[in-house]
Amino acid sequence: MANLVKKTQNIVFQNNLWKNNSKIIVGVSGGSDSVCLLDILNKLKLKYNLKFYVTHVNYGLRGKDSNKDEKFVRNSSEKYGLGISVLKTKKQKKISESILREIRYDFFEKIRKQKKFDLIAVAHNLDDQVETFLMRVIRGSGLAGLSSMKYKNNKIIRPLLGITRKEIADYLKNNKLKYRIDKTNKENLFLRNKIRNNLIPYLEKGFNPSIKKTIFNSIAAISDDYSLISNLSEKKSQKNEKLNVKKILKLHPALQRMAIRKTLSRKKYGLRDIESSHIEEILKALRSKKNKHQTVMFKGLKLVRKGDNIHISIQTS
Repeated sequence: MANLVKKTQNIVFQNNLWKNNSKIIVGVSGGSDSVCLLDILNKLKLKYNLKFYVTHVNYGLRGKDSNKDEKFVRNSSEKYGLGISVLKTKKQKKISESILREIRYDFFEKIRKQKKFDLIAVAHNLDDQVETFLMRVIRGSGLAGLSSMKYKNNKIIRPLLGITRKEIADYLKNNKLKYRIDKTNKENLFLRNKIRNNLIPYLEKGFNPSIKKTIFNSIAAISDDYSLISNLSEKKSQKNEKLNVKKILKLHPALQRMAIRKTLSRKKYGLRDIESSHIEEILKALRSKKNKHQTVMFKGLKLVRKGDNIHISIQTS
């Protein structure tokens, strides 16, 4: 499957994922996607004079299997002649996909800074992108969320984002590459698994056999729309802690929402847990004709309206 290496190379070029001599942290779980990514990156190593370093997170959620995953990734790193850092996490009181993701990315960024590397490569593929989109539709999201994952987002790069899970499986088979299988992927513990195992097969069978490709193309269009509105709103968002009600309400509703998001992003990294319903709550406070003191609290943020100003702060209690 030399074609998949070439396809990945084209994705890298089209999205300007890295430069020659880049130093890249590679997140490797041991699953099919990350094994494929590591092998393809290794084949592109000399062409771009790249330097890699592997990171792995052992959550300990699957007992002996988690330790076997770690051992497999350590052996893979040795096979490619790469250094590796492993994080073994403490037992989590509460488990969710977002919590695990935050642990993972915080660790990757910590190692990137320690090693003074440039980028972090993760192995999200086209199927992951579609699943993320459907998750956000179900939970409620605006354009920002529906734009889903990007090929490059600050220091994070996703060289396999335009590649299907089937293409990855074929590549591994043809190159006789072993990988670890996470049996919990077949269990509907998380919303993503329910979408992967139930919703997408239902949509493929009953509505559109090419639903994944259709959604992926729609995401690209939504992302372009979001980028345009984001650029237009950049001048309109206020660069302090206060939102001026009169100024915001003069904007088009799409720009109102974007200006609010940009203001919030300066107070809370990533807007990861901010949903469209939260933005609507803020707009409701802005549009209110009441003169009395209003307070809105959610996701660690506190918004207080006094007259024509809404003050944003980190929620302390």
